[in-house]
Amino acid sequence: MPIRKLPEHLINQIAAGEVVERPASVVKELLENSLDAGSSRIRIEVDEGGLRRIRVADDGRGIAPEELPLALDPHATSKIASLDDLESVATLGFRGEALASIASVSRLRLASRPHAADAGAELRAEHGRVTGPEPVGMPPGTVVEVGDLFFNTPARRKFVRTERTEFGHIDDVVRRLALANPGCGFELVHNGRALRRLPSVSESAGSRRRVAEVCGQDFIEHALELESEHDGLALTGYIARPTFSRSQADLQFFFVNGRLVRDRLVAHAVRQAYQDVLFHGRHPAFVLHFRIDPRRVDVNVHPQKTEVRFRDGRKVHDFLFSSIHRALSETRPRGAAVAAPQAAASAWPGGGTQTGLGLSVAETMARYGRLATVAPAAAAAAAAGDLPPLGFALAQVHGVFVLAENAHGLVIVDMHAAHERIVYEQLKQSWGEARVRAQTLLVPERLAVSAGELRALEQHAESLARLGFELQPSGPESITIRSVPALLVGGDVLQLVRDVLADLVELGRSDRVEGHIDRLLSSMACHGSVRANRRLNLDEMNALLRDMERTERSDQCNHGRPTWVQLDMKALDQLFLRGQ
Repeated sequence: MPIRKLPEHLINQIAAGEVVERPASVVKELLENSLDAGSSRIRIEVDEGGLRRIRVADDGRGIAPEELPLALDPHATSKIASLDDLESVATLGFRGEALASIASVSRLRLASRPHAADAGAELRAEHGRVTGPEPVGMPPGTVVEVGDLFFNTPARRKFVRTERTEFGHIDDVVRRLALANPGCGFELVHNGRALRRLPSVSESAGSRRRVAEVCGQDFIEHALELESEHDGLALTGYIARPTFSRSQADLQFFFVNGRLVRDRLVAHAVRQAYQDVLFHGRHPAFVLHFRIDPRRVDVNVHPQKTEVRFRDGRKVHDFLFSSIHRALSETRPRGAAVAAPQAAASAWPGGGTQTGLGLSVAETMARYGRLATVAPAAAAAAAAGDLPPLGFALAQVHGVFVLAENAHGLVIVDMHAAHERIVYEQLKQSWGEARVRAQTLLVPERLAVSAGELRALEQHAESLARLGFELQPSGPESITIRSVPALLVGGDVLQLVRDVLADLVELGRSDRVEGHIDRLLSSMACHGSVRANRRLNLDEMNALLRDMERTERSDQCNHGRPTWVQLDMKALDQLFLRGQ
């Protein structure tokens, strides 16, 4: 066929294939326009999962009557005017093709009234034909109605799922945007029933309530509040404790300047921060807001604006990782201050055995000032109301659990899980202080690599050497492995090097080696910690409690299981029906 210009309506339908995937895509585009217009209240009405009707009404700034026809023109927008604007986009929508694309696959009505106007105006679009604008009575703001979605594109309609599924996607869109915009109220109505009402809340105190309304009270009760800022980067929000993990990644919300994104760099940073506190196969839960100068991030890399590209990805990755990693390190019993010794030690392996510092239990207990003094100290502290976070030990159950009394009630500790975390953190500290020892291979290994991997090796040779690797180019597409970290000798060295180089090509960094070493140290800690059915005396139990209070991440073991639980007096009363 000869080259010819496509009809405008067909162009819009092709664009709709990128922008309007399903009814939820329409809701997303309309809500983003409402939020960009400064709305404080938005009402969303949908019928039959959004296929029959979608109506979004807001109280935003509105559109002047003479500008209404332009709103339905492809790539017409009030949000950018130059390349400089595009490079520092601060609005959710900016491409200007959404309304034109939606109108090409539906029957659309657009009505709007600026706050200073006495009346509004409306226009309608169907089959590429626009009628209006005509005067209409309405409150200030904008109303968009989308009827019979995909009525003129039956092939697209075949891919739409059940009404329940489609409404679930719409609800997800509303939840995500509500999390990002607590200052705006949202109401969602399906088939005439109001199913979600989220009143506007203040940015500070109310944001916690909005998160609880969207993610559930259970999430917020297990969440750590996070606030971090460095060199123009800011991260705020909530991360769930590792013990509140999920079987799927359904409670993960990451916003960049108010825009929800799915980004591999972000996912990698979060995964690395949680790597040694999360049970295998489980997913963390979080609601995080990342603020960055708009000029340092490109949001125009995906038609649906769900992906971004950071100008300095390595810096962003390190900032996210360190912020989350630091917050998770504080997941330990908190309360009264516990004086830390000069170096961490596991003070209670029992009998006359040695602790991590090479001291006998008697010597360690004497250093901590507890030997033969625990019971009087506990009584005195209890009388003064100055109990440490985990209180003082009472007894041991079946050689597995330690029972203790603190200011709130009863504490139950899984002694193996707790000691495993304590030993693991000590091993990591010792490993870091001793640095990496390299082991030269008796027979060097040869590995085929790509040109990109060879360039990554040359760029990061110094970092790899510090990790214990000696890798030398031995041809245009091959390298020779001469030494590896001593702890990893005997493992699959070739696969590890492949993974490290792949990470360096994609992310500019790799944590594979640290991950392998951490898993090895975790295994060592598991085998080196106290086993079940080990009888401890009160001094040893209290030494365990004190070590837990000063050890990072001691709320959970190396596999993500909780190390202790609290039963307060209210919970105990309920168990025995007291006061009922």
